[in-house]
Parts: sequence; C-alpha cells; structure tokens
Amino acid sequence: MQVRAVLPLDGSFAVFLGNEQKTFVIYVDESVGTAISMFMRGVAKERPLTHDLLATVLLAFGAKVERVIINDIQGSVFHARMIISAANELHARKVVEIDARPSDSIAMAVQQEAPLFVSQKVWESVDDVSDTLAQIEKQGLEQGSAGVPAGGEPGEEVESDELDLEGLEELAGEDADDEEDDDDDDDDDDDEYDDGFGGDDDDDEGEEWKKADG
Repeated sequence: MQVRAVLPLDGSFAVFLGNEQKTFVIYVDESVGTAISMFMRGVAKERPLTHDLLATVLLAFGAKVERVIINDIQGSVFHARMIISAANELHARKVVEIDARPSDSIAMAVQQEAPLFVSQKVWESVDDVSDTLAQIEKQGLEQGSAGVPAGGEPGEEVESDELDLEGLEELAGEDADDEEDDDDDDDDDDDEYDDGFGGDDDDDEGEEWKKADG
C-alpha cells in the first residue's frame, strides 16, 4: 500500500491508503494525521515530536521498522502490527512484532520509509474510495486549494472546508484506540515472533503479512 492522500477534517484526519487496484480510508486523530502529513512532505521540525523520538530510540538500539501490517478490522475499527528488527551487540538479529494503532504504524512506516501492507481479510472488507479521492483531487485543483492534484505529490493537505465530502465518513474506518488494542491480547497463541518481553506473541494475526497485499 501507499499513503495516497492525507485530508484534514473537523478534529480528525482522513488517511487514504491504496494501490492501483483499490483505495480505502482510515480516520486518525489530528495530531497523528498532522505527523503523517509532515513526514510525507519532509517538513522540518524545530524539536522532535513523538514519532521522531521513537525513531531515535529505535536507532539507538540498532533497530528499525521492517514493515507495517494493517492486519484486522472489527466493525469499522482497524488494527495493525509493527514489525521491528534489531541487530546490536546483544542480538545478531532479533525480530519483534508489536501491536500498534494503525495511525502510529502508518506514521512510523512513512517516517522510516518502511513498506506498508494490508491483510487479505482487511483488503476484502474495505470499500473502494478511489472515485471519491479522484473527485476530491479534482475539486481541490479546480478551487486552487492545497489539495492533492492528479499526478501530484501525495500526502499534501487538502482544504476540506471547500470540498464536497458528503458520504466520506460512511466509507471511512477508524483508528483502533488503546482499549480496543488491548482486547487483542486474548487471541490464540502465535510463536512466529518474540514479543520482546520474554514471551511468545499472542495475536493470531501474526502470520498475516505472509499473505498481505503490498
């Protein structure tokens, strides 16, 4: 997948993800949506923000984000996993799978230029909003907003107050909050990855990246 556009809405952001076959949209909170947009546009920051700090901590331990998988959808709520690898004086190579919000996962994938995948289950469940995105791009171009013109640079913000967004909310899923993420801990065991704390990863979606659409 690629982040095709980031659209600021009233108190949130819509993140459009897709490839040449399909595009779908996830709502994320304003702070993370802003971070994703800034990473995509290469906007310099005076001081490191949360995702910059996490990237620096990973670097300090010889680690990096290998890939991100949006691995599950429950109702309209998405869930994600972040695959991190580390090679340092303690481990020749260690791979850890972490449960994470899709918004934070997307931000880290963009910041670290890591590939973003979607599980087959999610891919088959989401609605295709390619036409909606094309209309938004066209409106933004015609109205001279800061939108994402056809063939333009993805990730630029669109002035949403001038665009026709009718129906977008019904097509968009939501970012999983911390409480919903915690519910995943009761899933079946999966020993593909170590969880980084001495135990096996216990999410039954741990294998999804092997059959994910990229």
